[in-house]
Amino acid sequence: MLEASRICHCVICHDYGDRGDYDPGDHGVIENVGQFGWSVTGVPADEEGPGWAYTIGRRHSRGEPELAMFGLDVGVMQSCLNTLGRRDDLADGQSHDGVINGYPLHLREVEPDWFRAFFGQAMWFYRRPPVPVLQVVWPDRQGAFPWDTGSLAQPHLWLTPEKHPPGVWTQDV
Repeated sequence: MLEASRICHCVICHDYGDRGDYDPGDHGVIENVGQFGWSVTGVPADEEGPGWAYTIGRRHSRGEPELAMFGLDVGVMQSCLNTLGRRDDLADGQSHDGVINGYPLHLREVEPDWFRAFFGQAMWFYRRPPVPVLQVVWPDRQGAFPWDTGSLAQPHLWLTPEKHPPGVWTQDV
């Protein structure tokens, strides 16, 4: 269940005594959260595996879960997360249209055990992870979702790491 408390332990709300150590990326996240309410961090695909993107700051600014998306072009995922990020009351099990042309997206609650593997900059920002995260799950071109086909094009973070099928997404867990 997503945490109901709005207590925020982020670097904006608390001085952890290390503000002089922030790099330009850290300052960029803080500026984006201040200006837009969240920031989107993209992790590009590389020789080890597909890319992903996730929000930082929705919990701080809106009391809403963070969002994460995997396996598509980082720019596409950032755009999708920004579109969804403007919506309120996002929750596990919801379906959303109007984000990717012609395809619905589903939201699934991320198991907290995945936080360290995928959300490093959010860990820095919040300092007391995990915070609630919803995975934005996309269908294949035929409209089938990973739970329909077993596809590992995107991770199944609604499962615990022990129950997740082995593959590229589980190598760092």
